[in-house]
Amino acid sequence: MIATILLSFGVLFLAELGDKSQLMALTFALRYHWWVVLSGITVASVLVNLIAVGVGHFLGAALPTGVISLCAAATLIVVGLWTLRETLPSNSGADEGEIAPQPKSRSAFLVVLSAFLLAELGDRTMFATMALATKNGWVAVWIGSVAGMVAAGALAILIGVTVGRHIPERFIAGCSGLLFLYFGALTLLEAFAHGLGTPAIAVLSLALPALAGGALWLLHRRAATIPASSVTEHGIAEQVPAAPHEVQ
Repeated sequence: MIATILLSFGVLFLAELGDKSQLMALTFALRYHWWVVLSGITVASVLVNLIAVGVGHFLGAALPTGVISLCAAATLIVVGLWTLRETLPSNSGADEGEIAPQPKSRSAFLVVLSAFLLAELGDRTMFATMALATKNGWVAVWIGSVAGMVAAGALAILIGVTVGRHIPERFIAGCSGLLFLYFGALTLLEAFAHGLGTPAIAVLSLALPALAGGALWLLHRRAATIPASSVTEHGIAEQVPAAPHEVQ
């Protein structure tokens, strides 16, 4: 049993290195508290690997990965757009380096959990767990797989927390939102455009974040041309007459 746990741990940990799930963990760690992200990854890992070993050991059949990938892509794109929304220029005169406060831990946990659960269902790491469960004890495979996936996520979180201390919040939010859009487009193309090949899919997935980044840049450029002090509460610029000179 110990040998199977170590085998499953090694396979899943290596499979997660550089995978989109680890990059998602790093991105979430830039936006949310590290313990919230780690908790969401842990619960998602427990659930997805339980499904994987159950399917691999008892059923030997695959899940409807197309529908799951579509849901995962939609979730990532929504999260990306919502994150970018926080970086939009405002007319309130607030500091440009400040963004809206982070969501409550409960809602952040649900976002991380749902995103990871949907992203891992039908992913290569899930198929690796299913393959291991067909030839080994499912309990040992489940324990090792969960430990390997959580360890890879914890490594990404550590990197994200370390890097995030030295980067402005608005820049982090913008990069995070664009990365989520990229992951969403990548997940969608991987599921429904197999014939394009991995390099072509990776390049085409850049189109969505590039479009969003260009739109965001234009909005900031437009906002920079109107001084915040000259904008009324209705968003209309007013000309303030100069004060008359004093009569000597």
